[in-house]
Amino acid sequence: MGAISAVFYFLGHHPILAMPLYPLIAFSIGALLARVTRRSGWMVLGIPGFIMGVLSPFFGSAVNALFLNVVGTPGTAVIVHSEETSSTLNDNNIWYYEAVVRTADGRDVETSFDTMTAALYPWRNEILIPPEGERFAVKYVPGFPRNIAIMVDQSPYGRRRLIARDREPVETASAKLDAAPDNAKFRDELRQALADFVVRHAEDADPALLADYRARLAALETVPAHGQPD
Repeated sequence: MGAISAVFYFLGHHPILAMPLYPLIAFSIGALLARVTRRSGWMVLGIPGFIMGVLSPFFGSAVNALFLNVVGTPGTAVIVHSEETSSTLNDNNIWYYEAVVRTADGRDVETSFDTMTAALYPWRNEILIPPEGERFAVKYVPGFPRNIAIMVDQSPYGRRRLIARDREPVETASAKLDAAPDNAKFRDELRQALADFVVRHAEDADPALLADYRARLAALETVPAHGQPD
């Protein structure tokens, strides 16, 4: 499994170099199947191989993250150095990172990645890199621990982001009710948003925030759900 992880590492970290490999491998497989079956139609495999090569710079790291999430072993890591490079992505400079991985058996392994090659799980249309110096959760294959998937939602910085995201419906509903205190619909929306947040983050949110939300929810529960028409 370590050799497979090394292959995914190469594909994810060197997508430009890997681009010609996809059609080459696809054509080779097609040629072998065509020779074995004596049917030339197998050569059409070169087309999806070419398409995969074109897409590899965009999805190589995502595929690597999916692979590591499925077969990987949990560990942790810390970014020990970060620097801005002269390369850009969507008009933003690409950052280079060096990290130290702590494996499940206590080994420390050095690795590196950048904004483009970081394997983030779950994959989203945004790049969420941990802050320097903060330990975060990863998955890796013991035979090749340099290749890591950053488990965003299992890491402190990712959980903070989720909490901030899930607070937004509460704050929006609260602002609506402040604007129209007698609106029963807005009161119901705030009650539901508070209840959802408390249930979802009972174990990881700030205790003071949870206490405040529970108190606000209890106060709302004393008001009839449909006391006054909209």
